[in-house]
Amino acid sequence: VIRPELCGVCGCRIRFGKAAVKCRQCQLLLHPKCRGQCPSPCVPRPRHRIWPQEGVLADFAPPKPPLVPALVVQCVTEVEKRGLTETGLYRVPGMEQLVREWKRRLLRAGGALPALSTVADIHVVCGVLKDFLRGLKEPLVTFSLHPAFLQAADIPDDAACSTALCHVVSKLPPANRDTLAFLMLHLLRVSHSPDCKMDVLNLSRVFGPTLVGHGSANPTPLAIMEDTPRQCKVVARLLSLPLDFWRGFVGTEQNLVP
Repeated sequence: VIRPELCGVCGCRIRFGKAAVKCRQCQLLLHPKCRGQCPSPCVPRPRHRIWPQEGVLADFAPPKPPLVPALVVQCVTEVEKRGLTETGLYRVPGMEQLVREWKRRLLRAGGALPALSTVADIHVVCGVLKDFLRGLKEPLVTFSLHPAFLQAADIPDDAACSTALCHVVSKLPPANRDTLAFLMLHLLRVSHSPDCKMDVLNLSRVFGPTLVGHGSANPTPLAIMEDTPRQCKVVARLLSLPLDFWRGFVGTEQNLVP
């Protein structure tokens, strides 16, 4: 090992000059002593392309629908396995250094790293998901549809608001639409967990800036100030849409589990 890396099984650092074992297919790196505990079966690393460090959502989406990036599916799956009893899920930050390290490893592996179960702190997994979404070149709702989402959420009549939002969601690029649907279904499950203490209002405050963002890559200070409360309102309104509407985009969510 030239540069210290985390073992994919125990999560501890493999230090400079130490021996390590690496899978030729999925690039999983681990201590030789951890080899017997290696996750099985491994997920081969995609050879047709390498994920960029940043890009629009479609750059990370699989070739066949539902077009939800593997990184998003893996993080959500892990959070739902062991995070729905954690107070402040998505609000409590994970250790920043670990969040950056695991995001880097997942991107490098094409989202196919089968070792998130070794991340001791579930808040780190939440942080990876949020950091991935924040790092996209444009927010999930896209720059072009950003004004339409804000306008739809501002409609005072609930029925008219829902109709307008459904229409705008359907105009999103397929990968953005499917991923948004997958995340909405996940966040609704989080909101229904009494242990998490994260209702729709709390979740909308956390995910408003991440999912809705601003209408351009370089918003003015005035736009930032005006957008912030409206971002939360959009996510809260999206979470009020019927479950069947979101399920219509991702089908049976079990098919997405890696």
